[in-house]
Amino acid sequence: MMWCCSKHQVARATARHRLNLFNQPDRLNPASRRRLAMKRFVKLSLIAAAAALTASAQAQGVYKIGIAAGLTGYAATVDRAWTDGVRVAVDVVNAAGGVNGRRLEVIVEDNRSEPQEAVTVYKKMMSSDKVDAFLSGCVSAGNLAAAGMVAKAQIPMVLCSILPQNADHVKWAFSTLPPAGFEVAKRMEFLQENTQIRKVGVLHDPTPYANLQKGFAEKNAANYGLTLAGVDQYKQDDADLSVQIGKMNANGAGAVLKIGLGGTTLTAAKNIKQLGLPMLMLTSIEDLAVFRPVAEVLGPQFFFVAAPSQIADALPAGPLKDAIGAFMTPWKAKHGDRDPNWAGRGWDAVMITVAAIRKANSFEGPKVRDAIETIAGFQGTTGIYNFSPTVHQGITENPFKVATIRAGKVEIVK
Repeated sequence: MMWCCSKHQVARATARHRLNLFNQPDRLNPASRRRLAMKRFVKLSLIAAAAALTASAQAQGVYKIGIAAGLTGYAATVDRAWTDGVRVAVDVVNAAGGVNGRRLEVIVEDNRSEPQEAVTVYKKMMSSDKVDAFLSGCVSAGNLAAAGMVAKAQIPMVLCSILPQNADHVKWAFSTLPPAGFEVAKRMEFLQENTQIRKVGVLHDPTPYANLQKGFAEKNAANYGLTLAGVDQYKQDDADLSVQIGKMNANGAGAVLKIGLGGTTLTAAKNIKQLGLPMLMLTSIEDLAVFRPVAEVLGPQFFFVAAPSQIADALPAGPLKDAIGAFMTPWKAKHGDRDPNWAGRGWDAVMITVAAIRKANSFEGPKVRDAIETIAGFQGTTGIYNFSPTVHQGITENPFKVATIRAGKVEIVK
């Protein structure tokens, strides 16, 4: 027993001695120190390599899409739809195996429909989430406010909104939105060809997109045989627009072009009804959920700009209807009869980005950006996209119709 205990004591003493030598290498002879240093180097190298492989595997696993969207505020209806359209497209792409070996991941931040908040959420997604691309919503002022820092970071943007004016910024931005003038042109064309109305008023919100439409109306009204009987701006939270509408009526306006999103469209309709005016109201493109109560108020006095996906059943067979159908199947499976227009544009943004990644065979921002500029003849849910180094607003032919709602059903009138 004494021998056994002595043996264990010797073993423990030897272990302590080795530990002391490991922690105090200066007590080792030169050969031992070299062997110990090599063991340490190999061990640390293996740890570092394992960490690098883990980080690389994680990085290669996903392609991060950031969305700055007005989930609250005046743009909530359209930006929620856009965001949900992006998500549906991402689900479809991931179910098919992703793109070039990576899954797509969506990160969404609410900009509250405010430019200042948009800058904040863009910064967060760039610094914390490390997004690879931005597919942001329809709040133009917010996207424009953040465009400079996104361009500096060389992150491509495929947007629901208008494009920045700065050449360095627009280099990194692409839009699924048709030119603003298309909406106004279609309404003016309708008035010229289908009514005797020759005086119209323009009622618009302060957003950049609305101001572009207003500018088009001012410059081109005469080309459609029309005279402007007044141009007035309102705020998105205005609860009454009767003063502006009454003034336009007094100036002889037979119709008002309502430019802008949100609840003010119903407000304007109620004001026209309350004032007992016979004037028509022709509104910007919007979610059908907004239009249905407006149609109940104004009936045959109400018309709106419609996107192809909103009137899909009335479209002839062809590539456009096929593209809408490819989107509508997964969209309806998840969201039923909800308006597909803005969601369809979100879907298009994902598919354009995926096409660019495949074309570039790369996930790097500059290479994806360059590839988007080469995408032409791309059939989306709103129209055909033809991008180029000088054209970043891909839809170059007017895809819109003028429609109304009768007995709860959308009907094309022009």
